[in-house]
Amino acid sequence: MILKKLFITILLAFFFFASSQSTIASEQQPIYFFYGTGCSHCAKVLSYMNQHELFEKYQIEKKEIYSNRTNALFYSTLLDNLNAPSESRGVPLIVIGDQILVGDQPIIDDFVTLANQYLASDFSTSSPTPEPQPNPESSLDLTFVAVIGASIVDAINPCAFAVLIILMTTILATGDGKKAFKTGLAFAFSIFISYLLMGLGLYQALGLGGISGIFFNIVGYLAVILGLFNLKDYFWYGKVFVMEVPLSWRPKLKSLLNSVTNPLGAFGIGFVVSLILLPCTSGPYIVILGMLASSTTQLRATMYLILYNLIFVSPMIMISYAVYKGLNPASAENLRQKHLQNLHLITGLIMLAMGTVILMGWV
Repeated sequence: MILKKLFITILLAFFFFASSQSTIASEQQPIYFFYGTGCSHCAKVLSYMNQHELFEKYQIEKKEIYSNRTNALFYSTLLDNLNAPSESRGVPLIVIGDQILVGDQPIIDDFVTLANQYLASDFSTSSPTPEPQPNPESSLDLTFVAVIGASIVDAINPCAFAVLIILMTTILATGDGKKAFKTGLAFAFSIFISYLLMGLGLYQALGLGGISGIFFNIVGYLAVILGLFNLKDYFWYGKVFVMEVPLSWRPKLKSLLNSVTNPLGAFGIGFVVSLILLPCTSGPYIVILGMLASSTTQLRATMYLILYNLIFVSPMIMISYAVYKGLNPASAENLRQKHLQNLHLITGLIMLAMGTVILMGWV
């Protein structure tokens, strides 16, 4: 019954994303004013513009980018399309055709002149402002496919399997299979909440200044490097390093897990363990967060992260249920060890594919 509910939940999430569409509405050749809440220089420009009724006179579109993720994406893409250098980025900022004014005093001194020239010329027809062109998020776009692929990579991660097996072995020592099942569910739920909150926090942090193409390329290279490291573990496992929890951390991790005696303890330990697992599981997550931050609105990114983490913890729930139904944790551990290198192979190939997609500009 539990497995059926889990399957239905993931299936419904799949169809939600497969059927959803997102668009960014745009006007033809408007003048854009970008500002940030709490920015004193922006407040100075706002006061000047309102005092002279310039917003109404020139039909300026105001876009706040500190707290509005959609506007921040629009801002970043528009300036990328205009090939704006780093010194021409910031707030307050106004875009008039292909002209950029940044800073309170340049805007106050030059805006009216440039705006009048723009409206009096043929800029609106002969030299249009490059409009941001977000990646169309169709029913099965590459971002969606990447989220599914990366979450599967994380879901089959050897680290997460090993941690859960240790936990289940500890609880089963009490002889209470039902308690072990509840403990596994509590642990999985804790990991889900931890990773979702970390993902949302990092997404917001990446979006504060907008995401440039340079950062997106870094994410692509990171995916390729992680893919190559995992392939190394397939061909030469144990040589130099492994893409798993560092060996020096494992005794402490096992000690923590062995201290768990009930579901509430498992829920609390899950938050701590999620931090310990970061070196092992954060790679695919960071790659996905980079993709979402560069091309997705906050609402859609949140839904993607929920889907990602549902898939990530689903094997934990399945193993917990299997142990409840009689699976020996030792057998599960033997199975993990037997296929350990194959898991690294699958992870490596998927990460290489994701890196290639990003670096080739297909997403």
